Amino acid sequence: MPRVLIPLAIGLVGLALFGHGALIHAKAIVAQVLLDRAFTRTIATGRPVKPWSWADTVPVARIEVKRLGVSTIALAGSSGQALAFGAGHVEGSAEPGQPGIAVYSAHRDTHFRFLRDIRIGDEIDIVRRDGKSFRYRADAARVVRFDASGIDPATARAELVLSTCWPFDALTQGAERYVLHTTMIAAGK
Repeated sequence: MPRVLIPLAIGLVGLALFGHGALIHAKAIVAQVLLDRAFTRTIATGRPVKPWSWADTVPVARIEVKRLGVSTIALAGSSGQALAFGAGHVEGSAEPGQPGIAVYSAHRDTHFRFLRDIRIGDEIDIVRRDGKSFRYRADAARVVRFDASGIDPATARAELVLSTCWPFDALTQGAERYVLHTTMIAAGK
């Protein structure tokens, strides 16, 4: 009888782990729909709109890479709670279009999965919550330790950094981060 229970137990654990992974991806997809609606209302009203009543953050930007057909809504802050639902605008970093570096972070397996397909020269569009848009061009990418990013927040140029965990296909969190650096090339409306 115990020989039957061991494969059954292993199968149940595997099913539970698969279900947990699927739930994370489903939550990320549904959250982006609600975040997109809240972001659209934020731009229309000029006031921050929560994506759901119990949210402890609000959408602050839309990040788009047209070549890849990617669009993701970013939230205020980079706490674990915010990153569970979208990219996060790192506290203390510049606003897009302003002097300094605007830094956004997200998980490599959900909202910033597309970073693995970015090429140097690709254009990235950012729309802020006030409706103003800015275009950036990817000019460098590197892998760094999480505590040694080399990001200079005091730069006088308007720059953008997108950051996620490295390597892209890892199953556990490590100490390395993939950092994509971009420079603003155009300001829109």
